[in-house]
Amino acid sequence: MAKSLLEDRLREACGVFGIAGHQDAAALTVLGLHALQHRGQEAAGIASFDGRRFHTERRLGLVGDHFSQSATIQRLAGEAAIGHVRYATFGKTILRNVQPLFADIRGGGLACAHNGHLTNALTMRRRLVKDGCIFQSTCDTEIILHMAAQSRIADPVDRLVDALTRIEGAYALVFLANGLLIGARDPLGIRPLVLGRLGEALVLASETCALDIIDADYVRDIAPGEIIIADGRDSRSLTPFPLARERPCIFEYVYFARPDSVLSGRNVYEYRRQMGRELAQESPAEADMAMPVPDSGVPAALGYAKESGLPLELGITRNHYVGRTFIEPTQQIRQLGVRLKHNPIGEIVRGKRVALIDDSIVRGTTGKKIVSMIYGAGAKEVHMRVASPPILHPDFYGIDTPDKDELIANRYDNEGLREFLGVASLAFLSIGGLYRAMGHPKGRDDSHPQYTDHCFTGDYPTNLTDLQEGADGRQLSFLGEHA
Repeated sequence: MAKSLLEDRLREACGVFGIAGHQDAAALTVLGLHALQHRGQEAAGIASFDGRRFHTERRLGLVGDHFSQSATIQRLAGEAAIGHVRYATFGKTILRNVQPLFADIRGGGLACAHNGHLTNALTMRRRLVKDGCIFQSTCDTEIILHMAAQSRIADPVDRLVDALTRIEGAYALVFLANGLLIGARDPLGIRPLVLGRLGEALVLASETCALDIIDADYVRDIAPGEIIIADGRDSRSLTPFPLARERPCIFEYVYFARPDSVLSGRNVYEYRRQMGRELAQESPAEADMAMPVPDSGVPAALGYAKESGLPLELGITRNHYVGRTFIEPTQQIRQLGVRLKHNPIGEIVRGKRVALIDDSIVRGTTGKKIVSMIYGAGAKEVHMRVASPPILHPDFYGIDTPDKDELIANRYDNEGLREFLGVASLAFLSIGGLYRAMGHPKGRDDSHPQYTDHCFTGDYPTNLTDLQEGADGRQLSFLGEHA
C-alpha cells in the first residue's frame, strides 16, 4: 500500500500497558490500550497469566476491531495482563511481529511489550544468531527474551536485569513473568512509563490518559533506569544502572502524548499552548486571524492567538474517520488525497490574512497542499508558524522519521522552505523558545540539556552502535522493524 500525503507526520512506535492484582485484568488492559491507540494503529496484543498458564491474543488492526468482544476477553484469564499497541516504523506489519512477545524459558514463561528502539539491536542479534538462537520475528524486542533465556542467573528478575544491562537505546518495557508484573525504563528515561493504582491493583502505562480511562490513580513516573516489580498488590524497585541525567524525549511534549496526559507533573495541553505563546513572542505575523492545522496544532494556535491578540478561527475541518493509508491509483486521486483529511472553510478565510499554526513540519508535502487549499478557498495571505524547531536529523529511539534527505527542513534553508510551501512568511519556534515553554527560563543549556532533542539539534544521548555510514555519506538505519 502506497505511502500517502496523510502520512506526512512523525509516528510513535507503540504504547504499553500492564496491570496486576485485578480480577478484570484483561478487560482493563483493553480499555488502557484504547486510550493509547494514538501511539500505534497497526496492531494490538494482550498477554495474561491465570496463575498456571499464559494466554495471548495478538491481532492486526485497531484495538476495537478485535478486543471488544467478550469471548476474546474471556480467553485472557487471570489477574495479571500486559498489552501493546504498535506502529511499525520499518517494513511491513505482520502477525509474528505483533506484541506482547512470549517465550517459555528456564524458570517459566516470559511475555514482553516494548516501546522504543534498541540501538545495538543488529549487533546483539548477530551475536545471538551465531550462538545458535533462532529468531521468530524481526523485532528488536525479541533480543531481550533471548538474552534473558541465555542468562545463567537463577532468579527471573535478575535474569531480566542481566539482559537489560547489555542493551542500548530507548525503552519502556512491561513484562509478565509467572504472575509478576515488571516495568523497566531506560537509564535516560527517553520513553515514558508511569505507575498507577486501581484499588489495590498496580498499573503500568505509557501515559496517564490510560490510567484515567480505568479510573486509576496516578502514583508517579517510573524513574529513569528503574525496574519495578509488582507481585499482586505489593511492589519493590531496583535501580541497577549508574545514575544518569534524565533525558525524556522532547517529542512526547511537542506531539506524541495525548493532550490530556500529564508529563513531568504538567498537563501536555498546557505545554503546547505555551509553545504557541512563545512562538507569537518570537515570530508575530501581520495577519487577521490565527488558524490551527487540526487537530495537533490547536493548543499551540490557542496560545499564539492569546499572546498575539489575533482572533482564533477554526478555518479547517478535519475528517476523523480516515485512516493513515490510502490507495492512490492515479495522479489525479493522489492530488486530491489530502482533502480526505483536511478541508478549508471558504467563508472564514476568504479575503483574509491567515497565520497558520502547526506543531511540526516533516516532509512538508501535506503542509504544501493545505496552504494551496487555503489560497484556493480565497485567502489573501498565508503565514506559516510552526510551534517547534526545524526537524533536521533522523531518530533512532522509536520514532518513525524519514531518512535525513527526506526531512524538508534539512533540504532547504528557511527561504527555500517558504517558497516550497508557498507561504508569505515562515517561522519556527527556536530551541530556546521550546525549552522556555517547557519551564526552563534560560532555554537550552548546551552543557546540560534536559531533553532528548536530537531531531532538532543532532545531539544523540546514547551510543548508536548499529549506525553505519553509507558509501554516499547518508546514514543507514537498523535491521528489520522497530518494536
